[in-house]
Amino acid sequence: MPTDRRRWGKRAPEKTCLTNYARLPYVPVPGILNRQGLYGFVMLLSTKKGVAMPVKKLKEYLDSHQVKYITISHSPVYTAQEIAAAGHIPGKELAKTVMVKIDGKTAMAVLPASYRVDFDLLKKVAGASSVELASEKEFENMFPDCEIGAMPPFGNLYGMDVFVAASLAEGAEIAFNAGSHSELIRLSYKDFERLVKPKVAKLSYKISEPVESSL
Repeated sequence: MPTDRRRWGKRAPEKTCLTNYARLPYVPVPGILNRQGLYGFVMLLSTKKGVAMPVKKLKEYLDSHQVKYITISHSPVYTAQEIAAAGHIPGKELAKTVMVKIDGKTAMAVLPASYRVDFDLLKKVAGASSVELASEKEFENMFPDCEIGAMPPFGNLYGMDVFVAASLAEGAEIAFNAGSHSELIRLSYKDFERLVKPKVAKLSYKISEPVESSL
């Protein structure tokens, strides 16, 4: 049986590279052993369209700009309430990305998970004639490296405008889905604003009932 080093053809991935994904679904790969004698595995992130890896593009972008951030891995969850609990993130820091169409052009509205978009306010802020929620079919192909509903709020990486709720901009940090429903990224809001250059304005209202909406 070939050793782990011979199998990979170079230095085998360090254990720490896999630690963050320990909770993700996996598929055993018989016959491939690591240095601890355990069977290796291939990690899969399920989406409606098939399999996708976590958003590598965003992490490389943050690293290239020397931005400090924390990656938080957790069991797959889909509602804002579950995500906040799984990541131990205060509700006011957990951001959700809502895809909207402003005069027919796709854009991002980023707001606290416990808030909802006020379309009248957003229309006024954008100086638009019409603002509406974008359907999943209209944007699912725009984020090939992300699971549907887990897009990070970095519209600048996808050539689209970003509008941020003023209530979110008041916090010191911001946390958001990192391209999958099993991983969050947390960083300084100032760093986020410096890179994305969003338009910050009052464009949302707080949900009075417990947060159950999906991110």
